[in-house]
Amino acid sequence: MTKARLLRLSVVLVSIFMILLIIVYWDNVGTAHFYLHTSFSRTHSSGAIPGITAGEDWEALPDVDEFLAKLLSSNPKQNSSISRKTEQLLVRGSSKTVVSNLEENVRGYDWSTHNARNSLDQEKLQIERQRTLREFCANSSFTFPTKERSFDDIPNYELNHLIVDDRHGIIYCYVPKVACTNWKRVMIVLSESLLDQGVPYRNPLDIPREHVHNTSTHLTFNKFWRRYGKFSRHLMKIKLKKYTKFLFVRDPFVRLISAFRSKFELENEEFYRRFAIPMLKLYSNHTNLPTSVSEAFGAGLKVSFSDFIQYLLDPRTEKMAPFNEHWRQVYRLCHPCQIDYDFIGKLETLDEDAAYLLQLLKVDRLLHFPPSYRNRTASSWEDDWFAKIPLAWRQQLYKLYEADFVLFGYPKPENLLKD
Repeated sequence: MTKARLLRLSVVLVSIFMILLIIVYWDNVGTAHFYLHTSFSRTHSSGAIPGITAGEDWEALPDVDEFLAKLLSSNPKQNSSISRKTEQLLVRGSSKTVVSNLEENVRGYDWSTHNARNSLDQEKLQIERQRTLREFCANSSFTFPTKERSFDDIPNYELNHLIVDDRHGIIYCYVPKVACTNWKRVMIVLSESLLDQGVPYRNPLDIPREHVHNTSTHLTFNKFWRRYGKFSRHLMKIKLKKYTKFLFVRDPFVRLISAFRSKFELENEEFYRRFAIPMLKLYSNHTNLPTSVSEAFGAGLKVSFSDFIQYLLDPRTEKMAPFNEHWRQVYRLCHPCQIDYDFIGKLETLDEDAAYLLQLLKVDRLLHFPPSYRNRTASSWEDDWFAKIPLAWRQQLYKLYEADFVLFGYPKPENLLKD
């Protein structure tokens, strides 16, 4: 009996030791093989990214998911086979060939590549954007909600905007109304997470919009806890350390105008029911509103920009529920003071930034970033849109979005904040 107990205890101890050994190996050695460290903006020059060569793809991570699941559910007798599986994962690469025959010329748009001088300017621009962000994150006199918390303090549900591509070692934090539809399309192509008749999409523009925003299409940090359980935070930190992390931002006030235009000036059933009806009741004193957006529009019942601004400034809004992602602040979506982003793009320079980023990631041979829309909301529209908004409201609105202005280097809109 005693020998049997000792044997069981030995098995348990050996299992625990092997799990710890795997974690340590993963963090310090193993990740160098199947996690691509591409923090080019701080450590390399000339756009070079160490650890990846032309034509090199990685497919280890899906198998790592399988490996972890087996590890957590396995018995001690299976550990030796799992160790062999680990060795196989570290040397596995993709044998798939990539078709890159994309349409080179789209009438009215610029698909041209950018010369070396532009790349040099882009490198300097990235250094300046990152310096601004890090300086204000480190500045104790500049405060805003959630600034001081650590990455471990961020709830899982607040990490649902971080999309992971394990094949190329990329993490993208998407910000609605900042070209996120097309960047999600790019991530789908790179990760091969969506198939068309059994074949991964190669052209981002071929991906239907309804699939782009389907949450099941993307692997996000928010899904890690369901997949890895207690290992999720550890794996997130490894990927944040090893992968290239990027986001795209936009002038905060212009982003608000764009959100209003797309969600309240066009017929959108979901946003009408969830947001327009309460706004019309609270700020326009309407009662007995139609139940459908088409009926409301037909009766001339639309949310005004003034209603929208009142809604954002109303203290009751956040008490009922967090801001919708389309007007939630970027610092709340992407946690820039907790996550050290390698690349900060801006919608105002989207074409140049996108081309440069794809070159740095060495995926520009696989795809082009979809061309810009002609009807993009312009910064010059701000004066007209805010002309009928009271000065006090504009000042309050700036305070609400001040962190996004400051962290990402957008000038304070003085002309809107003074009489």
